[in-house]
Amino acid sequence: MSEKTPLEIALAHSLTKDEYETIVHMLGREPNYTEIGIISAMWSEHCSYKSSKKYLSGFPTKAPWVIQGPGENAGVIDIGDGYAAVFKMESHNHPSFIEPYQGAATGVGGILRDVFTMGARPIANLNLLQFAGIDGNSDTAKKHRYLLRGVVAGIGGYGNCMGVPTIGGQTNFEECYAGNNLVNAFTLGLVKTDEIFLGKAEGIGNPVMYVGSKTGRDGLGGAVMSSCAFDEDSESKRPTVQVGDPFTEKLLLEACLELFKKDLIIGIQDMGAAGLTSSSFEMAGRSGSGMIMHLDKVPAREEGMTPYDFMLSESQERMLICAKKGCEQAIIDIFTKWELSVAVIGEVTNTGHMELFWHGDKVADIPIQPLSEEAPVLDRPVKEPEYLKTIKDITLDKNISTQDAFDALLSDIEVVDKSWIYSQYDSMVQTNTVKGPGKLDGSVIRIKETGRALAMSADCNTRLCYINPELGSAAAVMEAGRNVAMTGARPLAITDCLNFGNPQNPEVMWQFMMACEGIKKACKELNTPVIGGNVSLYNETNGVGVFPTPAIATVGLNDDMNKVLPSCIQKDGSTLYLLGETKSEFGGSLYMKKFYGKVAGEHPEVDFKKELNLWDFVIEANKAGLLQSAKDVNTGGIAISAAKMSVVGGKGVTITVPLKDPKDIFAESLSRAIVEVKYEDEAAFETFVGQNHVECTKIGKVGGDEISINGIKKDLAEATNIYFNRFQEIIEQDL
Repeated sequence: MSEKTPLEIALAHSLTKDEYETIVHMLGREPNYTEIGIISAMWSEHCSYKSSKKYLSGFPTKAPWVIQGPGENAGVIDIGDGYAAVFKMESHNHPSFIEPYQGAATGVGGILRDVFTMGARPIANLNLLQFAGIDGNSDTAKKHRYLLRGVVAGIGGYGNCMGVPTIGGQTNFEECYAGNNLVNAFTLGLVKTDEIFLGKAEGIGNPVMYVGSKTGRDGLGGAVMSSCAFDEDSESKRPTVQVGDPFTEKLLLEACLELFKKDLIIGIQDMGAAGLTSSSFEMAGRSGSGMIMHLDKVPAREEGMTPYDFMLSESQERMLICAKKGCEQAIIDIFTKWELSVAVIGEVTNTGHMELFWHGDKVADIPIQPLSEEAPVLDRPVKEPEYLKTIKDITLDKNISTQDAFDALLSDIEVVDKSWIYSQYDSMVQTNTVKGPGKLDGSVIRIKETGRALAMSADCNTRLCYINPELGSAAAVMEAGRNVAMTGARPLAITDCLNFGNPQNPEVMWQFMMACEGIKKACKELNTPVIGGNVSLYNETNGVGVFPTPAIATVGLNDDMNKVLPSCIQKDGSTLYLLGETKSEFGGSLYMKKFYGKVAGEHPEVDFKKELNLWDFVIEANKAGLLQSAKDVNTGGIAISAAKMSVVGGKGVTITVPLKDPKDIFAESLSRAIVEVKYEDEAAFETFVGQNHVECTKIGKVGGDEISINGIKKDLAEATNIYFNRFQEIIEQDL
């Protein structure tokens, strides 16, 4: 126990004095060193959600197509014909700032395990990345070029080795991420509806088995580290970052999928944050069971490891299994064949306690349900941020020509193509990618077994969330769903990753509270239930927190994989239409940030009915064969959205949009899209518009070698060069 008292040790593990007193009451005695380590991990922000739990209740989580909602390793939705989609998104922000390659790689590895633990084969990855600006010679720009290169290499290195395609994502840049870049990873898998596995341990006497890599000391304290803000000493936390091995994970994946085909197990759980601690307590806790584990039987790769080390290590590529009694040898045979460690380390009991032994001596005895039930649920103070009082009344009075604005916005790092990033990811492995990275809006993968397709998108406009956390979060749900709808798929459900600053700051907790309200309202009105998620708090360094960043990943279903709608121009001579209403809305816009140096203003109008009508219209028009392509109007407004459609499609456009103010071509009103219709289908399309009561304006034609939009002119070849090459120039400027 060393010379420190148990209370001093608890405080050193980031527990509070009140929490320590609760532990003493729960145990009926003072805890020992190992028990303090276990409880501190389970009660960390990362594992217990103690600051956020209050606001997470009330999310809409049910629908006829939802098979499994929040509470398991990943959520599950029915996609027809006896198949289900399993998906989840999680953060690996703190580790990726300290050690970008391994932080991002192990983030991908962890989310892959969450999905295949459910019995699903992973078939698609997405990511959402946030960094500070990377252009220029400032220390921050240099630092974030380094971080971005490392993160991208880590994502690609792990995903590519696993043979899972990375088919899309989003990368944005705001100075608020200077001290905390964000790395959110999403995985989707495919499983038969009658072959889904859950993370539970039940049945007295059933063996508890360890499989995967051997345990080392890497990642010790990772969950606690991710529950603290950063300071100048953050680099010293490098040893708390896990080290991943995608080749071992590939073996583990195949071994688990082989295991699932046989009736050998009760449940299985990934060893993620807090390693053996969280997996064992969660499995037993879900079933109200107890568990005995003999830690000296856990496969180890280092000498001199202690019970504390075994319980808190976050070594990667490991699983905990509750097997059916008598099936031990069959399980051992499978994992031995795949050259993975495997051992029977304990059994399920009816005591309700976690009893840990070390060479026959009991070294910990913790009641499982009380540890969960008495975990702190904090009611932190909330306060509307002071900055909101000063950012609303903004006048855009500078005399900026639309041509100059267009040129500047088209070359902005947020707008230009990120092929330098996504070209490092294998997007075509498994040969099912229909619409991959760089193709605009949602990404799509086909389900060969059913002839259907799944569309997905991960999004968050952090500037909108900064000026209005509630509406900005609702807008993120709308944007992710709109991107999916633009492919012709019906949005069905979301998973979220809620990235915020320090919860000890009342203004941050207010942002979080309002963001949750926005997500709840949007998901209810748009009929996209929340089937899982993740909260990442303490994204703060030296007192500076990130903008509210509630990342939303939406998954949708297209009944016909041959009717996936592109988002770039397809055919010369086609007609372009604008769907939705354009207002002079610039709050949180790229235009305002670029030319006024502010993230400010009133949030654009949020109208869920208009949004849902837009989705319905595009989906049904696509089914009727009336559309050539569709792209939502977002960052940079009509001008930039149309330019993207043009350069990615390789065809010029001539567009005239009736607007009250010339600059409104860059306005960022929500619930809009540009659609492309064959010339010969104009009449049928316009009849369809009349039948569906959607605001629609004919705005132009496809053809030529120029982009022409309301007097703005740009040579297509020049625009293409800027769009596809600008990012590489920026990211490689110091190589």
